[in-house]
Amino acid sequence: MSKLSAEEKFIDVSDYGRTIAIACAQKLKDTKVTAIHITLLFGVCGLTAVYCILNGYYVAAGFFLILKSIIDAIDGELARAKQTPSYIGRYLDSVFDNILNFLFFISICYVAKSVWWMSLIAYACMQLQGTLYNYYYVILRTNTAGGDTTSKIFETKRPLALLGENQKVVNVLFIMYLILYGIYDKIIYTLDRKAHKIILFPNWFMTMISIYGLGFQLLIMAIMLACGLIDFIIPFFICYTTFILVFVTIRKVYLNIRNS
Repeated sequence: MSKLSAEEKFIDVSDYGRTIAIACAQKLKDTKVTAIHITLLFGVCGLTAVYCILNGYYVAAGFFLILKSIIDAIDGELARAKQTPSYIGRYLDSVFDNILNFLFFISICYVAKSVWWMSLIAYACMQLQGTLYNYYYVILRTNTAGGDTTSKIFETKRPLALLGENQKVVNVLFIMYLILYGIYDKIIYTLDRKAHKIILFPNWFMTMISIYGLGFQLLIMAIMLACGLIDFIIPFFICYTTFILVFVTIRKVYLNIRNS
């Protein structure tokens, strides 16, 4: 939420770790710790959650899922605090998120003895949900925040490495990003091609969409694990996808009302 001005900010239910993230970033601002280090740390935290799931420590798994979400917010805040924007950090963050989400569902599938194809569908559904949220959120930041240079509405060309970055590493991570997210970006864009023409989404709409933010998705998963509902996680995330059509319809109706 730090990328938005005061009038653009909305209640983001997936961003519950932002206050802690800002405080941690300020503490680390003048240290040798970089945003990349924090990204690697949330990767370790996510793998720890996978280990806990596989070994039946569901409350601990839920704890590490939430901790992972909080740490995930720190890297961006630290990059802004140090004024060191990074394409490597931006793509590495997204690649880690995608791989960890896949591992979460595979481990849940193994423990719950679910069928593999359903876990793969649930994983794809979770990615599609997050893509819808990111699509609208990046549009909002790009059109009105002025200053978000590392995130783009349409990821089509390899960006030029920023100061201190290695272009080859940026290229590799960009290709990995396209492989992991490209299909979801295309699906969401097909569903709502005109969304990027909106200058400012209403706050209430963005708050609704934020239930698809990764932080809130992992919070739901953590609560279900802690409550012993591991068998219902996979079908839940499949059914949870139905809200995509609801949100896209609301967005299109809003556009029609504005233009009438």
